[in-house]
Amino acid sequence: MTRVAVVTGGTRGIGEAISLALKEQGCIVAANYAGNDEKARAFTDRTGIQAFRWDVADHDACLVGCAQIAETLGPIDIVINNAGITRDGVLAKMSFDDWNEVMRTNLGGCFNMAKATFGDMRARGWGRIVNIGSVNGQAGQYGQVNYAAAKSGIHGFTKALAQEGAKYGVTVNAIAPGYVDTDMVAAVPAAVLEKIVGKIPVGRLGQAAEIARGVGFLCSDHAAFITGSTLSINGGQHMY
Repeated sequence: MTRVAVVTGGTRGIGEAISLALKEQGCIVAANYAGNDEKARAFTDRTGIQAFRWDVADHDACLVGCAQIAETLGPIDIVINNAGITRDGVLAKMSFDDWNEVMRTNLGGCFNMAKATFGDMRARGWGRIVNIGSVNGQAGQYGQVNYAAAKSGIHGFTKALAQEGAKYGVTVNAIAPGYVDTDMVAAVPAAVLEKIVGKIPVGRLGQAAEIARGVGFLCSDHAAFITGSTLSINGGQHMY
């Protein structure tokens, strides 16, 4: 059976790698994006994957966007909550807007997308939700109280929702990536990045495709007995 998958933030970085991995597994993939129409068109031209624009922090927009995908491509079987933003700064300098925007997008987006799709997955007796957390949600990170709190919340959200979906054939899991070679990490000053890599036991940044392979496994029938779990893919940077 061909599954329909939605990947939020799915046209760039880790999201693009996930979109491609799920397509290679035979899924019909819809890639959500927030606002860069030019890059979204280039993504579709390059991959053949349709892109749909809405802000995952907007609850009603998620309901409408998912309904549009279901009407266009078919009922949604798989949701990858990958969309995320950063508004870094120490607490003393962090505004409420910096806090709120990150919480609304990174954690609120998971709630909004689950509300739009979880009920139908349960009714059909099959579904996969994979939420992209972060090593910084597990270990914390200086200057990221907003980001770390949102990502940590994702791990709790995952465990709770997994209990609601388990008997209906809907699994809910998370992946906590470490530092991955994406545009976001590339923006980190070289001296800081060198220190980060120095703390990774395998001695390098991760690759987006390595995260995507983990997502692909959790979305497969092979992972039917895995739910409420967080898969850490961080090169050994944080173990617990």
